[in-house]
Amino acid sequence: MEHLKAFDDEVNAFLDNMFGPRDSRVRGWFMLDSYLPTFSLTVLYLLLIWLGNRCMRNRPALSLRGILTLYNLGITLLSAYMLAELILSSWEGGYNLQCQDLTSAGEADIRVARVLWWYYFSKLIEFLDTIFFVLRKKTSQVTFLHVYHHASMFNIWWCVLNWIPCGQSFFGPTLNSFIHILMYSYYGLSVFPSMHKYLWWKKYLTQAQLVQFLLTITHTMSAVVRPCGFPLGCLIFQSSYMMTLVILFLNFYIQTYRKKPMKKAMEEAGKEVKNGFSKAYFSTANGVISKKAQ
Repeated sequence: MEHLKAFDDEVNAFLDNMFGPRDSRVRGWFMLDSYLPTFSLTVLYLLLIWLGNRCMRNRPALSLRGILTLYNLGITLLSAYMLAELILSSWEGGYNLQCQDLTSAGEADIRVARVLWWYYFSKLIEFLDTIFFVLRKKTSQVTFLHVYHHASMFNIWWCVLNWIPCGQSFFGPTLNSFIHILMYSYYGLSVFPSMHKYLWWKKYLTQAQLVQFLLTITHTMSAVVRPCGFPLGCLIFQSSYMMTLVILFLNFYIQTYRKKPMKKAMEEAGKEVKNGFSKAYFSTANGVISKKAQ
C-alpha cells in the first residue's frame, strides 16, 4: 500500500506541475483528488474487453434485453437531467456564449461544476456500452473509434473537473447530453425487434454527432478570438481532440453510409448478369416470356 501511495503522489505531483494549481472548489469531490482511480478503471475497461472477447469466443451470445432496456433508459434520464441542469445553471449565471471565465458567475459556477461531475461519472457508466457489445458478441461494434472515444473521454473529463470545472467547459456537455438523449433512446428501442422498422434514422444520429463536434470546436475557438481569461492551452487541446473525433466519425460515416451502399449496388448489378447473359435472356429462353420479364 505504501508503494501504491507513493506512486499516486508522484503521478499527482507530475500532473500538478504540468497543469498548475487545481481548482479548490472541487477538492474532496469523489474520485477527483487522485488520478489513480480513473486511470485504473480505464485499464480495467481495456482488460475486460480483451478478456471478454476471449471468454465469449466459444459461448453463445447473451440477449440481455431486460438489462439493456433499463440501462438505456437510465442513461437517457441522466442525460435529460444534465441537459436541463446545464441550461438552467448557465442561464442563472448569465454565461456568455462566446467566452465564459471560471469565476465570475459565483454560485452558478459551482452548480455547473456539480453537473459536470455527473457528466464525468457518466463516462465511467458508459464503459458498459462496450461490455454489453462483448457479451452480445457484437464485435463489429467494438471498433478503434468506439474504444478510443470511451476511454479518452473519461480521462479527459477527470482533468477538466480538476482544472476547468465550469465556465467555457459547459457547452460541449450541453450538446452531448442532448445527443445522448436521442442516441440512448435509439439503443433502447433497438433492443426490441418489432421496433426496428421505425429506426430508419440511425444515419442522422451520426450526422448530429458530427455537427455537435463542429459546433464545439467553433465555440472553443471563439474564446481564442475573443479571450476572457479561460486557459488558452485548454482551448487548443479541446479543439485538437475534437478534430480527432471529427476525422474518426467522418471516416465511420463514409465507410458505413457511403461505401457500403455502393458496394451493395455493384453486387446487385453483378447478379443481373450470369455467364455473360442477362436475366432477360433466361426469362425468354425457349421462346417463352415469363410473367416476371413482362
